Amino acid sequence: MLSAEQKRFYDENGYLMVEDVVTGDALRRLQAVTHDLIDASRGVAESDEIYDLDHGHCAETPRLTRIKLPHKVDPCYDEILKSSAVTEVLRDLLGPDVTLLTTKLNTKAPGGGAAVEWHQDWAFYPHTNDTLLAVGLMLDDVDMANGPLQVIPGSHRGPVLSHHANGFFCGAVDPEDPDFHRDRAVTLTGRAGSMTVHHCRTLHGSAPNRSDRPRLVLFYECATADAWPILGAASYIHELGQRRFWDDLQDRLVCGAPCLEPRLADVPVRMPLPPARDNTSIFKTQAAGGVKSAFG
Repeated sequence: MLSAEQKRFYDENGYLMVEDVVTGDALRRLQAVTHDLIDASRGVAESDEIYDLDHGHCAETPRLTRIKLPHKVDPCYDEILKSSAVTEVLRDLLGPDVTLLTTKLNTKAPGGGAAVEWHQDWAFYPHTNDTLLAVGLMLDDVDMANGPLQVIPGSHRGPVLSHHANGFFCGAVDPEDPDFHRDRAVTLTGRAGSMTVHHCRTLHGSAPNRSDRPRLVLFYECATADAWPILGAASYIHELGQRRFWDDLQDRLVCGAPCLEPRLADVPVRMPLPPARDNTSIFKTQAAGGVKSAFG
């Protein structure tokens, strides 16, 4: 699927754009299922196990920040992960044995859909090694106006920045941190069906959606099977116990087989503790921490 040049670019820069990964009927099905889920949120008055509501959400104008764990809500999201070109990209970058950490469908509503402040995914879920990444499958065309993903090339080779504020994990970096180089940021735009990839230590964020169009992006966060979690901020898998964890792991296998010998790498780690007062989503974590916005 990926060329040698694409893999070299990802290794060096910590991100990649892959165009037209999902097209045709498969893309239209994802879009239809997603819009049906958003429509079903009209009857939801507060955030729950499926929906994270944005300010101004109501039955007349549904506004969400996120659909949580979409692969558990409708099988089409799981099928795309495990039986499409998305799977091939994951094999190329992570190897033959790949596990899913979590999924989320960020649904930036038109006219100010919530920003995601700058952060490193690694700060939320340190592992025994850092061969982890996130893919973002665009279900809408994404341009400069509707809150595209921004990344800082090469930051995956640098330090793990502090994601704490006022003594708590806040899920965002301080814009004044001397190791935060926003002037180097690259913006990733593309057609619906294209996909971004970023390494777990790559600094990234996205501005509010200032357009009159939605921005739906389906995120899969994945790891090579020999990367085992040290701690996960608010992840359900850490509440399961051994047997249920093992059973859940079988469902989270993207391809290959589990690995029972974790690979231990010399990687920088900061623990996401003490937890935010509300850590039910990155939006709530960042809001509860009172982080200073880098987006003005």
